[in-house]
Amino acid sequence: MRRADFAYDLPPELIAQRPSPQRSGSRLLHVTRDSRCDDLQFIDLPGLLRPADLLIFNDTRVIPARVVGAKPTGGQVEILLERILDGRRIIAHVHASKALRADVPVLLPDGAEARFVTRHDDLFELEFNVDPLEFFERHGSMPLPPYIERSAEADDATRYQTIYAREPGAVAAPTAGLHFDDAVMARCAELGVRTAYVTLHVGAGTFQSIRVDDLDQHRMHRERVHVSAEVCEAVARARADGGRIIAVGTTVVRSLESASAAGSLLPFSGETQLFIRPGYRFNTVDALLTNFHLPESTLLMLVCAFGGYDAVMNAYRHAVAQRYRFFSYGDAMFLERAA
Repeated sequence: MRRADFAYDLPPELIAQRPSPQRSGSRLLHVTRDSRCDDLQFIDLPGLLRPADLLIFNDTRVIPARVVGAKPTGGQVEILLERILDGRRIIAHVHASKALRADVPVLLPDGAEARFVTRHDDLFELEFNVDPLEFFERHGSMPLPPYIERSAEADDATRYQTIYAREPGAVAAPTAGLHFDDAVMARCAELGVRTAYVTLHVGAGTFQSIRVDDLDQHRMHRERVHVSAEVCEAVARARADGGRIIAVGTTVVRSLESASAAGSLLPFSGETQLFIRPGYRFNTVDALLTNFHLPESTLLMLVCAFGGYDAVMNAYRHAVAQRYRFFSYGDAMFLERAA
C-alpha cells in the first residue's frame, strides 16, 4: 500500500482545539465486528468491556518540553525536547534563524545554557550545563501538537496529561487515555475489568508526516519502551481467564507488539522503531481504544492494520459525516482486531 491510500478529507473545523469540558465527556465510535458504526458516548465504554478483560494503559508523563532561548547575539532559538540521553545531553528539534555552532551557547532562563554537539538527521544533540529534566520541568511549556492553533494555557498542564501519568519522558500525550476519569476507571473495576501499565515515551516524531509514497522506504522514529514482567503475567492471567487484551492507544499497541516480536510476550526495555501497517500480524492485542488520527499518518496505518483497512476508512468517513472531533483533544473509537 502507498501513502495516498490513507488520505481522507477532514474539514478543519473538526480538529479539536480544546478538550471537552469533562474528561469523559467525549463521544465514542464503536466499530463492531461486522464493521457497523455505533455512535456512543465515552461513558458507555464500560458496557463494551467484559469481566476478565485487561485494559493496558501507557503511564508516561508529558514533560513541558518547549523552551525559548537566545544566542549571545540576540537571535531566538526554540528547543523542543525529543528525548533525554545519558548525562546532560538531549535530542531535540531546534528552530533558529541561523545554524547552531558548538562554540556559541544557547542562553536559557535561570542561567542555563545549551551547546550544539551534533546532528542526527533533522534532530539536534545538545548538551546542557544543568540537569535537563529538572530544567524543562521548571521552565518549559506544554508542547501542544502543531495542529492546535493556540499557545499552551494553564488548563493544558492537566488536561494534556492522563490522570495516571507517572513516568516523565514524553513530549506528546498518549491521547486515548485522556478520556479516562476516576469515575470511568472505577466503573471498569466494578465490572471485573483489570488494568496494567506499560511505558512508551512518545516523541515529537509522532507528528512528523511520511515523506515518501512507498511505505517500504519510510524510516520510523525511535521511542523508548518498557514492558515489565508484571504486565506479561497480567496478560497471561487474562488469557487464561478468557479475557481480552485491550490497548488504550496506539502507543500501547506498539509497546506490546514490540515486546512480542519473538512471537510471545516477554519483558522488554529499550527503543522501538516498529512500523505497523496493513499486513502486520498481531501477537498480543485483541481490542483497541484510540483517538482519530491525521490523514496519511503512521498512526492511522496502525489502526487500519488492526481493524481492517476498509472498516477503518469507512469509520473515518462516518466520523467526519457525524461531526466527530479529531486528533489529540478529540473523540475516541473502540474496535476489535480484524480476523
